[in-house]
Amino acid sequence: MRHGWNAVAYQILNPGVSLWFSAARDAVAGYATFAGVRVVVGAPVCAPDRLAEVAHELESATNRTGQRVLYFGAGVRLERLYRGSPAHQLVQLGAQPVWNPREWEDIVRRKASLRAQLNRARNKQVRVEEWPIARARDSGELDAVLRGWLASRGLPPLGFMVTTDLLRRGDDRRVFVALRGEPGVAVGFLVATPVPARDGWLVEEWPRLTTAPNGTTHLLVDAAMRAFAESGARYATLGLAPLSTQGAVPAPPEALWLRATLGWVRAHGRRFYNFRGLEAFKTGFQPDAWDPIFAIAQGGRFTPRMLRAVAGVFSRGSPELLMLRAVSSAAKQEVGRLARVMNR
Repeated sequence: MRHGWNAVAYQILNPGVSLWFSAARDAVAGYATFAGVRVVVGAPVCAPDRLAEVAHELESATNRTGQRVLYFGAGVRLERLYRGSPAHQLVQLGAQPVWNPREWEDIVRRKASLRAQLNRARNKQVRVEEWPIARARDSGELDAVLRGWLASRGLPPLGFMVTTDLLRRGDDRRVFVALRGEPGVAVGFLVATPVPARDGWLVEEWPRLTTAPNGTTHLLVDAAMRAFAESGARYATLGLAPLSTQGAVPAPPEALWLRATLGWVRAHGRRFYNFRGLEAFKTGFQPDAWDPIFAIAQGGRFTPRMLRAVAGVFSRGSPELLMLRAVSSAAKQEVGRLARVMNR
């Protein structure tokens, strides 16, 4: 809470994340291991003037176990440290939109389409309340919203940095709940995680029921931004838009295999994850800027084994099995869609 600067710093408390501590006990890093690669959440959490020394200590400790480090979700601090380093390779994962919450009201005032979305939800009797973390944690209503949302996704639930089980660990998160009607039925909620060293917040997830009125997610984001501003926050982000070229920075050429893989994902991954749709959704809130987000590979090159390790820690097991489950889920959804069309 003193040194968490990366937007994902608080995610080291997520289930399934192990912790490494520096010898001086003044720094910590969260990680998961797969295929001989220690995938680190963002970057070490430490004082800025200790980052280079702590990263070197972490890599040395990892190398002694016969493994290599891959920083996943690193921000510009670590990127600047390793840019030009022959011992590391940088790969831009995408970008995350950022706002100063104190300017949010001006954005809403200027953007008619955003106001229209907010009004759609309000006209359907949707309102937003902030719930104490203890109430949210024990709520069967929110569990039902989350289960319904997960059932509508193209991919099975993932872990590591995108776990959906956010309310079970960490008391510093804020939860905003969209309620419809009176006395109010939960149709969606938003979970925000602190980014303490930047006096800010990361919106980690915003599940909603498929029956939630249009504009429900916009209303949740609006309520959260206003609450952040009221508490004096200066920074907010909706998190990574994968493969986004917003805020792109010059980087060394990618290996042919990696360029081909990322190109295939951009072209065919929409069935499982709508990258472009997510970026467009976040763009609609008119961010002040886009921060590039990186994977930084120790050893001078990003290898196929590292890509498989990333897939492995997120899938909490075999990435090949995850793909089979994803294809099966997509097939079931397509069969359901065709059945609905034929029954009309």
